[in-house]
Amino acid sequence: MLWAALLSGPSPSCIEGLVLWGLQFTPRVAIARSDAGFATAMLMELEASVRLFGGRRQLAQRIRTESTELGATSLSWAPTGLAAIALARAGVRHGFGAPLTQRLDPLPLSSIDAVQQEAATLARLGCQTLGQVRSLPRSGTSRRFGAGLLDALDQAYGQRPETFVWEQLPERFHARLELMARIDTAPALMHGARRLLLQLCGWLASRCCGVTAITLRWCYDGMRSRHVDEGGELRIRTAQPTRQIDHLGRLLAEHLAKVELQAPVGELQLLADEVQPFEEAPASLLPDQRPDDEPLPLVLERIAARLGSARVVRPVLREDHRPEWQVRWQEAQEPLPRAGGQWQGMPQPGFLLPEPFQLGTNAANRPLYHGVLTLLSGPHRIEGGWWHRLQQADGSQHTATAVRDYWVAHSEQAGVLWLYQTRLAQEGTAWYLHGFFA
Repeated sequence: MLWAALLSGPSPSCIEGLVLWGLQFTPRVAIARSDAGFATAMLMELEASVRLFGGRRQLAQRIRTESTELGATSLSWAPTGLAAIALARAGVRHGFGAPLTQRLDPLPLSSIDAVQQEAATLARLGCQTLGQVRSLPRSGTSRRFGAGLLDALDQAYGQRPETFVWEQLPERFHARLELMARIDTAPALMHGARRLLLQLCGWLASRCCGVTAITLRWCYDGMRSRHVDEGGELRIRTAQPTRQIDHLGRLLAEHLAKVELQAPVGELQLLADEVQPFEEAPASLLPDQRPDDEPLPLVLERIAARLGSARVVRPVLREDHRPEWQVRWQEAQEPLPRAGGQWQGMPQPGFLLPEPFQLGTNAANRPLYHGVLTLLSGPHRIEGGWWHRLQQADGSQHTATAVRDYWVAHSEQAGVLWLYQTRLAQEGTAWYLHGFFA
C-alpha cells in the first residue's frame, strides 16, 4: 500500500527529516518532484506498518490528522506509487475501492507528468483522459512520444515494476522553513516553529532518541535597517531527553514571549544540538487513573521558562558532614549530582534549626532546655570544614570548621532533641540545640 501526499510549495522544507509525522517506526519514503509545475509529492510505502498501528483504518486516520500541520494539501492511497500521485492530484482519496483501471481511466492527462508533457499533442488526437491514451495503438504511441510515456502508464496501472530512491534520515537534524508572510512579533513565530518541531519529533522517533537542547534561529527580512543583525536565535535546554511536541512547544512559546524582534522575520531554522538515546515508558495493562497529569520535571521546566531559571530551585545533598552545609539549592533544570552526603548510623532529626541555639548548663555541666536534659545516645563526632573559607563583609575570611559531638537528648516538655557539644572552642566548651525529632 502506497500513500501519496501533495506538499504545499515546490520545495517545502518539511521534506528533510519528515517521514511519517512522529510514528514510532519509520516506513520507506520517497520524494517525487514534478517537472510540470505541480506540487511536490511524497510517497510512503506503508504495508509493513499496517499491523503495527492497528490496521489500515487507524493508520490512515492518523496520517490524515497529523499531515495537515506539515503542509499536505491532498492525500491518496493506491496499489502503485504513480497511481497514488495521480489520484491525489485529482482529489480522489481511495484507490482500493474499485479496480485500478476504473480509478485511473477517467483521470485527466495532468494526473501523470509524462502524459502531461505531451498533453497538447494528445489533445489534438482527441485524448482527454488516461483511459483514452491507453486505448491508442502502443506501437504508434511509442514511435511518436517515446517509451517514457508508455512506461509511466504501465507503472501507474501496475503492469511494470516501479523503482524509487528512498529517502535516508540525516545524521543531524537541521530544518528550515520560509514563512508565508513577514512576522513582526516573536510569539507569532510559534505557528511556523511548530511545523519544525513536528519534523524534529518525527526524526527523533525514527532514531529512538530524545533531545536535551534545541536552537531556533530566525533570519530578518532583506529590507531591514543596516544597523540590524542578520537574525537571532533562541537556545532551549531540557532536564531530560524528550520528544513530546506539546512540551517542547510550551517551552518555546514561553521563551519567545520574552523576545523582541529587531525587524520582520522571513525564515526559521531549527537545530537539534544535543540528542541522546530515549526509552519509552512501558505501557501498562491497567488503565491509568490520571492520564492527564504532567510529570514534575516538565512542570518545573515550564515554570522556569516563565519566571526565570534562577527562581525555580530544588534542594540537593552535598558530600559534607556538617548539617548546615549538607544541603544546597540549585536551579531545577540543572542535572542532579551523584548521590552523597548521607551519614551512616547517625540519627537524623526531622526539623533542623536555621541557626544553632546555645543552651545553658547546670553546675554539673548538663545542658538545660525547659529543665535538665537526659542524654539518650552519643556522642557522634564530626570534624570537617577546615578547607571551607567564608568571606566577611569587611573583606576578611574565616574558616567554617566544625568540631562537634552530637547527642540525642530527651526533654519532658520539648520531646526528643538533637544537640551538640563544641570541642576545642576558643570560648570554651558549650552546648547547642540544633534540631527536633518528630
